[in-house]
Amino acid sequence: MVTPAPPDGLPPLVDHHCHGVIRHHPEADEFAGYLTESDRPPAPGTSYLDTQAGFAVRRWCPPALGLPPHCPPADYLARRAELGPDEARRRLLTAAGIGAYLVDTGLPGPLTGPAETAASGDGTGHEVVRLETLAERAAQQAADAEEFTDALARSVRDAAAHAVAFKTVAAYRHGLALQARPPGPDAVHAAARAWLAGPGPARLTDPVLLRHLLELAVATGLPLQIHTGFGDPDLRLHHADPSLLTDFVRATADTGTPLVLLHCYPYHRQAAYLAAVYPHVYADVGLTLGHTGAHAAAVLAEFLELTPFGKLLFSTDAYGLPELYTVGSAVFRTALRTVLDGWTHTGAWSYEDAARIAALIAAGNARRVYGLGDGL
Repeated sequence: MVTPAPPDGLPPLVDHHCHGVIRHHPEADEFAGYLTESDRPPAPGTSYLDTQAGFAVRRWCPPALGLPPHCPPADYLARRAELGPDEARRRLLTAAGIGAYLVDTGLPGPLTGPAETAASGDGTGHEVVRLETLAERAAQQAADAEEFTDALARSVRDAAAHAVAFKTVAAYRHGLALQARPPGPDAVHAAARAWLAGPGPARLTDPVLLRHLLELAVATGLPLQIHTGFGDPDLRLHHADPSLLTDFVRATADTGTPLVLLHCYPYHRQAAYLAAVYPHVYADVGLTLGHTGAHAAAVLAEFLELTPFGKLLFSTDAYGLPELYTVGSAVFRTALRTVLDGWTHTGAWSYEDAARIAALIAAGNARRVYGLGDGL
């Protein structure tokens, strides 16, 4: 099934990196908590609704539920509760105009999966497999280091048979300054023994094992999505600068495996540089545009300063709330139109080129990188 093209002339969007959504109706505090990357309550006397993301929700989401833009949050949540979570999700995802959802299934909790998410939006769903989740599952079942490494290699191969991409959150677990070359078998087994012998839940943070995991993924040839830039407080922001990946990028340059740098902000110019000089590196606007809201056009223009136009991809990075799909799509469309209209108005670009490049960023680049074909 394919979502009809929206009035702006773009094809149905390919959301190449997103997450499942909750199935229940959230109360006000829970709802607002999904609008921030913070894992803590807002400062006293403030609200996460009073952010660019919060204002974007109030601008773009109420019309999907039959309300005027910018209506009071209480009115919006009351209408959402009246409709029920299934109908609200259907309306909000349909309004996004997304034709394909590439869903990272590595987050815990009772979230919708690729098929259920896509069905609500009248699109198609595909799975992105999180590498660290695979490793942590393999560790729970392994008796020793050798059994773990064998199980890990098998898990990556098995996942490659059905997934469209892998994703790593090494930026959260260690940082992006990983060794250029993959570790040898002795180093991998030693690191595995130390990790398996440790106390508590098996959370993978060892840089040797993380680098080994990336090598297993690169060997499959599937695109590898790499979290870069801002995120929740579990990371140190300066450790997520994509320029720290330069040695890894150089080491994988001849593999043919696409590396897709997710989010990137506030290091989006560094990501653009890597995409400009390394043929297998791509950049992504997901998460960034939704959180910069009314300023998104300026940030998108900065992405497009150096990023080759065939190497920039749309995503929402929506998580938890279906509203974040609606916002991610609407802010992207508006920002893209603002930027390209400005360039065509001055004569810097032709209208024909602007329309062609807009369609590539919205969907065509992702279809090519992930091998989705024309029909999504």
